[in-house]
Amino acid sequence: MSGRDSQRARVYAAEEFVRTVFDRAAQGGSRSIDFFGTRITLPPEARFGSVASVQRYVDDVLALPAVAACWPHRTALAVRARRGATAAHYERRDARAVIAVPDRGHWALRELVVLHEVAHHLDDSAGPPHGPGFVATFCDLAALVMGPEAGHVLRVVYAKEGVR
Repeated sequence: MSGRDSQRARVYAAEEFVRTVFDRAAQGGSRSIDFFGTRITLPPEARFGSVASVQRYVDDVLALPAVAACWPHRTALAVRARRGATAAHYERRDARAVIAVPDRGHWALRELVVLHEVAHHLDDSAGPPHGPGFVATFCDLAALVMGPEAGHVLRVVYAKEGVR
């Protein structure tokens, strides 16, 4: 990955809004929401209780036939605990790829955050970390794994935030 990560703040703002939309849908008792004038039903979002459960989820996602078809170059991805509670991140060291998630901060132990990090792993564009290649990868991955509604919500909110 190269280039200035100029839309990072917009990507994070959009994703924070999307997580809020999912949270409100979960709290409302009905997953059906009015989303920018369209009634849609959001899929439930997985929540994780441990780093080990995140690892099992990541392994399952990478083994999905649809993911294999879209990203045949995919490789193994390890998950480790991160000391700080303020961020999750993706790192590649030599041939090893790792997602680090706070095991104390439950905000990161959710499907949308984990898929964001998996998208970094699958994005093979030469662009910046949160550039158009990453955005497309994350939207496609969310649609494949969570359902087309999740991909749609991400695409619309990214567009509203000016993310390309």
